[in-house]
Parts: sequence; structure tokens; C-alpha cells
Amino acid sequence: MSTLLKALALTCPIWMSAAPAKAVPQEKHGPVDAQHASNSFIRPATRIVSLQPSFTEAICALGGCDALVGVDRFSLWPQQVSALPKVGSLRDPDIERIVALRPDVVLSRPGHRVDDRLEGLGIRVLTLDAQTYEDMAQVLETLAALLGRPGSGIRLWRRTSEQLAMLQRQIPPKWQGKKVYFELHGGTSATAAGEASFIGQTLQGLGLVNIAGRDLPMYPRLNPEYVVRANPDLIITMAETAIPPSNRQGWNRIAALRNNGHCRIPNDEYDILVRPGPRIDEAARLIVQCLQRLALPNAAMSKQ
Repeated sequence: MSTLLKALALTCPIWMSAAPAKAVPQEKHGPVDAQHASNSFIRPATRIVSLQPSFTEAICALGGCDALVGVDRFSLWPQQVSALPKVGSLRDPDIERIVALRPDVVLSRPGHRVDDRLEGLGIRVLTLDAQTYEDMAQVLETLAALLGRPGSGIRLWRRTSEQLAMLQRQIPPKWQGKKVYFELHGGTSATAAGEASFIGQTLQGLGLVNIAGRDLPMYPRLNPEYVVRANPDLIITMAETAIPPSNRQGWNRIAALRNNGHCRIPNDEYDILVRPGPRIDEAARLIVQCLQRLALPNAAMSKQ
């Protein structure tokens, strides 16, 4: 079994435990949030405000875009959400505008003050968090239940899993087992995507070996010397990130930079890579396409 299929197999208990029973308006169904608090809704939510792009994308991927009445400023996909009222973000929510939209529920993440402020005003808040593939599968089914479509989250994750498995077979053989460094944010000590994160699971599933292993946090801050010692064969960054930066000594010796192993993902596509939503297969496809370009005989002469 491929490493990706092994990773995906871990979600099977989630699929198996979510019984796809049809919801009816007067029947209670209870999505469970990230803090394991039951949120019972007498009927499916029809007025939803999303404060996270990945939740917005998931709602739409589940066929519930029409239920959205407001989204955060970073929600740009699918295109139809661009016409919805913007309500700030988790860091600076427009509470007054959210209340004026009369939502049945607001989708948020744990650990933000907005939850208490909204609940104090009588607004229902559903807090969800997805850090791994297993979390993502559960969040999709929770949102499906919220929309009154139990089982659709399970089916969406299965289709996504099938796409991921197909993409794993498209990786050029020369990249199998190569070491990778995925940079999220730059600076003297850059933030990396660790092996335990959903980004790390994607990299592992594609046959790559993450230099930020499971002994590190999900998103560790790595000093330049750590990366030099790890000597990755591949570096993945957003296009605007200059590699190597002038303040990172020794980086010109890294194998990835000596052997044309740098995937510079266009900024408008990079968001797909770092959002734990229903487009995780598209994120994997972006990496596969870059590796395919790097494997071409004339790749050293081409622009990434």
C-alpha cells in the first residue's frame, strides 16, 4: 500500500462511524465542534456566516453555497462568494455586521474572542478546527450535517481521497523518497510545514520525506542552519519568496538550490496549499505538476 493510501486509510473509522441518515426539518441532528460540545439544530442551517476560507470552500463544495449570507475577507473561492457581504476576519470581525445578517450559525475556530462576543449576543457559534486529514474528513461531515445533508461529507472526502491516490501515481520516479522543505513564512527563523500537519501528510503521501519530522511541532520555526544540515532536495515556497535570502548563510550549498529543486508556487495558488479544505487534491496537483516540470531534461533552463 502506498504511503498516501496508508495515510488516507486512517480516516476510514470516521467514514464508518458517520451513518448517512436523512435529516428532516423537525429531527435534531448534532454536529460536534472541535471542543466536543454538542450543537443541536432543530432544522438545517440556512443562514451561515463563515469566518474561515476553508469553511467557506467546504460549505460550497457540499452544495450549500446558497446558505452562506456572509464570509470573511479572505474567502475568494468559489467565485460566487465574492458577492457576499464581507465581515472582517477572525482577528478583526465586524460584529455589528455579523449580527445584522441574522445568521443561524457562525463558523469559527477555537481560541478566538469572537466566539464569546457573538454568543453573548445570542448568536450560535460552531467552532471547528482541521489540522490533519482525519480532522478534515470529520469537519466535512460535520458541515454536511449542519446543512441537513448527512453523508455528503463522507462522499466528498472519498472522492478527494481517490484523486489524491491517483496523483501519487503521477510523481516522477526521480522524486520518490527525496527530502523536502515546505516554507510557510520567511524571516530569519522561517516557519515550516511539519510532517504531522495536513500539508505534511500531503507531502508524505506524494512520496516525499519532510525534513521537519514528527518530533517537531506541526508548524515549527526552523533556523537557517537546521535547513542547511537537513540538506533538502526540494524546497517549496510561494513565488514571491526569494530563495536563498541574503541573510541565510550556507543556503547556496543546499542540494535543492544546486540542482534546480525549487518549486515556486504562484501566490494566487499558494493559498490552496495551506488551506485544510476540500481543494486538498488541487494542492497536491500543484506539487505534482511542479515536480513533473523539474523532471524535464531542460528544466534547468525553464522558469518555475
